Amino acid sequence: MKAVILAAGLGTRLRPLTLETPKPLVKAGGKPLIVYHIENLAAAGIRDIVVNCSWLGHKLIEYLADGQRWGVNIQYSKETEPLETGGGILKAMALLDNEPFLVVNGDVYMEYAFSSLPLRIKGQAHLVLVNNPEFKEQGDFALSNHQVKSDGENLLTFSGLSILSPELFDGCEIGSSFRLAPLLSKAMKYDQISGEHFTGVWTDVGTPQRLAELEAYLNQSKK
Repeated sequence: MKAVILAAGLGTRLRPLTLETPKPLVKAGGKPLIVYHIENLAAAGIRDIVVNCSWLGHKLIEYLADGQRWGVNIQYSKETEPLETGGGILKAMALLDNEPFLVVNGDVYMEYAFSSLPLRIKGQAHLVLVNNPEFKEQGDFALSNHQVKSDGENLLTFSGLSILSPELFDGCEIGSSFRLAPLLSKAMKYDQISGEHFTGVWTDVGTPQRLAELEAYLNQSKK
C-alpha cells in the first residue's frame, strides 16, 4: 500500500508561524508534525509516500527530500493553486497504483498505529473517526456496525486518516478543485464507507493554543 500526506494548506490560523514555515513542518515536541506521520508509515511498512504541497512547498521538499533518512521514498504532487482535499488527492493519484491507498492530513497529530489499518477494504473507503474535540460543537459522521453514515446519533469527527479506493473518484476531473466530504457522503448512501472509532490521542493542530497544548503533552510524555 502507498500513502498520501496532505500538506498543501495555507495554515492561516497558525500565523505568524506559517508565514515562513509550511504548517506540516511546524514542530511539536521538537519534531515537525509531518515527520510523526512519516515515521508511523515507515513502522507500518509503508515505504512509498506522496506529499502534496503548495504554500511554501519548496521548503517541504528541501526538508523532507527523497525521504531516505526515514527509510521511505517520497514523491511530490505540486499544486500551483489550491485544489481542496478531493482535488489534491485526485492529482496525487497520478503517482500511485490503481489500488486503495492511505491518506492522512499533514496537520494532525495522532497516536494511532497505521499498521492497524485494514490492508483491504470493502467498498470505496475506510475512515478513522475520533471523539469530538472541545473546539468542535458537532461531529461529521455516524458509525453503526462498522458502517459510516452521513447522519445519525452520536456523530463523531473524521480524524483525517483514511484508506481510499480510486473508485471513489470516478467521474472527477483531474486539476479541478473540490472537497472530499461530498464524495464520501454520496458513497455512504450506498453503504460503501466502512469505519472505526479511535479513542486514543488525536488533535487537529489548527491554532497556536492547540499547538501549545500538544507541545505541553509531548514534553510531559518524555519525562
